[in-house]
Amino acid sequence: MHVITHTRIIVAQQRVPACARALDDWYRLMKLQSYGSFAELKSTFGSVDKVGNVFVFDIGGNKMRVIAAIHFNRAKVFVRHVLTHAEYERGEWKERLR
Repeated sequence: MHVITHTRIIVAQQRVPACARALDDWYRLMKLQSYGSFAELKSTFGSVDKVGNVFVFDIGGNKMRVIAAIHFNRAKVFVRHVLTHAEYERGEWKERLR
């Protein structure tokens, strides 16, 4: 998959160094694999959920969330937000998606 934009992952790694490895692992798995459907994605990332038009990944033992729009037909992953659990729970990210 082509992951757009890696910069958001890097910024999150700098903000939360304890989750840097987990975020890097997620990024590398996404780049190395190709997923044709949500079912295929779920087989690799068991904790992924579909919320509206985006996919929410639990990262680092539920410490971080990666929110991404995925176009399976074009093999593209658009990283919209990388949030801590607390930021995700506040729900402000939902307003920014509209």
